[in-house]
Amino acid sequence: MVEPADRSSTAGQRLGAPESFGVSTLEPGLRPPAQPPGRQVSMRVQMLDDTQEVFQISQRSPGKVLFDLVCAHLNLVEGDYFGLEYQDQRKMTVWLDLLKPTLKQIRRPKNTILRFVVKFFPPDHTQLLEELTRYLFALQIKRDLACGRLICNDTSAALMVSHIIQSEIGDFDETQSWQHLLHNKYLPDQDAIRDEIIDCHREHVGQTPAESDYQLLEIARRLEMYGVRLHPAKDREGTKLSLAVANSGVLVFQGNTKINSFNWSKIRKLSFKRKRFLIKLRADPTQNAHHDTLEFAMASRDCCKVFWKICVEYHAFFRLFEEPKPKPKPILFTRGSSFRFSGRTQKQIIDYVKDSEPKKVPFERKHSKILSNSSISPQSASTRSHVPKESATSIPLADQPDSDRLSHLAVPNGSEEPQAVTPPTNGLHGLTAAPGSDPTQPRQNHHVAGSVLDQQLLNPGPSCRANKGSPGSEKSSLGGPHVAVNGNGSVNGQRMGRTGVLGAEQSAEIQPLSPLTSPLLTEAGYVRNDEEDEKFPTDKAYFIAKELLTTERTYLNDLQVITESFHSAVGKDEAFPDSVKSLISANYDPVYKFHQGFLKETEQRLAQWEGRSNAHIKGDYQRIGDVLLKNIQGLRQLTIHLQKHSECLVELERACRSSRKVETLCRDFEQQRVCYLPLNIFLLRPLHRLLHYKLILERLCKHYPPTHDDFRDCRAALADISEMVLQLQGIMMKMENFQKLIELKKDLTGVEDLISPGREFIRLGCLSKLSGKGLQQRMFFLFSDCLVYTSRGMTPSNQFKVHGQLPLYGMTIRESEEEWGVPHSFTLFGQRQSVVVAASCTSEMERWVEDIRMAIDLAEQSSSLNNDLLSTSLSDNKLSEDGGGEQESEDELGGSRSSLERQGHRGNTTVHVCWHRNTSVSMVDFSIAVENQLSGNLLRKFKNSNGWQKLWVVFTNFSLFFYKSHQDDYPLASLPLLGYSVTVPSESENIHKDYVFKLHFKSHVYYFRSESEYTFERWMEVIRSATCSTSRSLPSTRKDLY
Repeated sequence: MVEPADRSSTAGQRLGAPESFGVSTLEPGLRPPAQPPGRQVSMRVQMLDDTQEVFQISQRSPGKVLFDLVCAHLNLVEGDYFGLEYQDQRKMTVWLDLLKPTLKQIRRPKNTILRFVVKFFPPDHTQLLEELTRYLFALQIKRDLACGRLICNDTSAALMVSHIIQSEIGDFDETQSWQHLLHNKYLPDQDAIRDEIIDCHREHVGQTPAESDYQLLEIARRLEMYGVRLHPAKDREGTKLSLAVANSGVLVFQGNTKINSFNWSKIRKLSFKRKRFLIKLRADPTQNAHHDTLEFAMASRDCCKVFWKICVEYHAFFRLFEEPKPKPKPILFTRGSSFRFSGRTQKQIIDYVKDSEPKKVPFERKHSKILSNSSISPQSASTRSHVPKESATSIPLADQPDSDRLSHLAVPNGSEEPQAVTPPTNGLHGLTAAPGSDPTQPRQNHHVAGSVLDQQLLNPGPSCRANKGSPGSEKSSLGGPHVAVNGNGSVNGQRMGRTGVLGAEQSAEIQPLSPLTSPLLTEAGYVRNDEEDEKFPTDKAYFIAKELLTTERTYLNDLQVITESFHSAVGKDEAFPDSVKSLISANYDPVYKFHQGFLKETEQRLAQWEGRSNAHIKGDYQRIGDVLLKNIQGLRQLTIHLQKHSECLVELERACRSSRKVETLCRDFEQQRVCYLPLNIFLLRPLHRLLHYKLILERLCKHYPPTHDDFRDCRAALADISEMVLQLQGIMMKMENFQKLIELKKDLTGVEDLISPGREFIRLGCLSKLSGKGLQQRMFFLFSDCLVYTSRGMTPSNQFKVHGQLPLYGMTIRESEEEWGVPHSFTLFGQRQSVVVAASCTSEMERWVEDIRMAIDLAEQSSSLNNDLLSTSLSDNKLSEDGGGEQESEDELGGSRSSLERQGHRGNTTVHVCWHRNTSVSMVDFSIAVENQLSGNLLRKFKNSNGWQKLWVVFTNFSLFFYKSHQDDYPLASLPLLGYSVTVPSESENIHKDYVFKLHFKSHVYYFRSESEYTFERWMEVIRSATCSTSRSLPSTRKDLY
């Protein structure tokens, strides 16, 4: 609690906190613990924004009570990254022990100021899931720069300061920026690089404070001194050194240069004896095992103990799954220290934020002069401080890895289609007022019960194709006034009100945050009226034809990714081989041009069928077979090009292997929003489309009676397309397996030659492996010749580190639930080692056992045993089973990876979704998903909302991708469906509409409404194919097709 005298300027009020205590960080979901009775003592705490707050605690309260009060006062959910430090009577800076009474640590509380600062620096700032947390980290970086603790070169320093200035004063204005730099000190030698800072600030136009924080942390985390707190020491020769601890282990510095590091996996024990700090390393069989203890001399025993304690806490926070339990007190003698880490570990924080739905409380930035939308109370509206977009109430999509959010869609009331919106250029942009706009303009207050702002969608993607023109264009493609949101937050030159409403009909888009945070599915402010339902023909054949039209639109957009977007991305680069460029153009451009005509004919026929055009022309247009027959006969002329597509895929992969520059070009292209799937999947689209035509024609032939006028054309077209599928099926199956191996190669580290002749991918997914520390989550990859198990370390690379591999030749498998007492467990007996694993449920175990047995049979039929199946180092195959090798250094795992790759698709692939959802998928599942692609308009509703919103939805690759309309270049959002369940709403849910299906995973529920019974059944069918895994031996549609 805060003293009344300070209430007018408390940090809680500045950050938008309610009067209640909020959420305790150490006991999630509860108020701060009750304080023991006794005299109240005032404790003064200095926050990261340099303000001081006074808290009242009992004289017998442990440090945890004070720390909880501070975090609750800030409404800080991820508070365990922070700590309270102070100077003790020895003038040493120490951390407040959360388990000991506060007054036993701080003897003179009236003369002591505790500082609330960052204690644990994660290797990747995208692991910070709350925007408030990132803002506080940015304040810490700002403080470290100012005091000279974060040392870096001038270029990095200027760039970081420019982001800080951008977050404080907004877009570049030469006079304002110069004045701001003159009156504020960000660096000890700031004057020397002032021009460079100004030049960098000039480049950040349109960047919001939230994005500036993100970019600041992105730069800072790459610095060698990021999060480093040096502790002076000497080695045995008396050389002056410094010790530090980081998330990866213990570091050794000479001056400001890191000269050595000891990974946690290599450290056996840390201890101290008097003034000597000891690091005992694990014995290395390749070196002299007698030199496994390193000794450093520090200034005093107290210095040793302070550093030893922070090492213990860092190890526990980043390496353990949960808070260590206290040791039982000995009866007679005590030996060693009883100190232990107290609080949640990083894994517990991430799991809690993912699984819970904490309310995002809007907060204000003390130093920021930028105005923005806010949902704070009218009394505080006059403060006019920035409230980033992530302070809106949101519904996290549980267990989604890293990259994707649905962005807020704003739609004019009473309109079926959303207006075209030109958003900022980065998904981190929020809505901020333009510098120079009237700061006294009142902002409207908009309160909704249980909600702060309209919730946000997943996986930000800016504008659609309709608004490629300049922001000043007069009309949108839909005929309404063009709504343009520029970087400084004005919409069509007008300031935004808090509700985002401009006049009567206009609204704007709020962009979400980090590409690697868990995505949000949120509600947009569009309510659809029942009178808006479109009138369609009721014949089932019409809806089958409409499915052809909607999927053809998506297919043409996918072809455009290759023929236009990829060509323009690599066309001007001399490093990209001309032969590969010509090969792709020669074999994809003709297919793209052909399907442009096919789509146009299909659109015309559907328009005639619906009676929307050519009403004066008489004729029977309620048929589609003649259009299909004509175009499939034309498509047969392109068979020679389709046969060359496998060569295109192989040559592109060969070019990436032979040239690092080509690999970088392809990887950078995959980071573009238009490439919403892995690049190689787009290369397979023409062959997959043949399967779609075949299935559509089969449904038409099944629906029509033999006497129907359209039956003969449909049957002839079906015969032609079946012949093409039969002719190309061998190429298709090989390409799918090759493409899958290419993608898995990008997700794995520590393995070479994954792509080898004869190797076939079978299944991937999560299993728990029994080791000395109990069951540990591992990612298993089953191939036709081996089983590989990996783990996902907390590193920026988002790759899975190979721990070991089991050759399938000679392997046996036995269910061992009774033997080990572990549910759904089975034992794999290899020729060199045995592994006990457990599945999440009985069905998962059965699928794994069946596929492994089938793979063993394949391996037995092969010619000979291959002992070196995957080229990995010996250490990769024999990592200690206690998890010692689980988290290697970030330099080892991600040293050569670019930040784009870390932020892109590698954090949201099927492998990562399986890891977070604890499930598995097989190659048969991928084949079924290829067949069950679907597109079309759906109405979407959230659990606690009343209105339905119209979206263009594409189902592919086990995910739903959301667009405003089919004309969009790239999706606004994605929702991976692995682990989700699809059902029909019950009566108690009060969904009084027809053709509604429900998607739910844990506490996340979404309703989707289709236009007809046929489309409802089709969406249910294809989504079930993604949410229900299939065993390899079960019959699949693909096998029936062939």
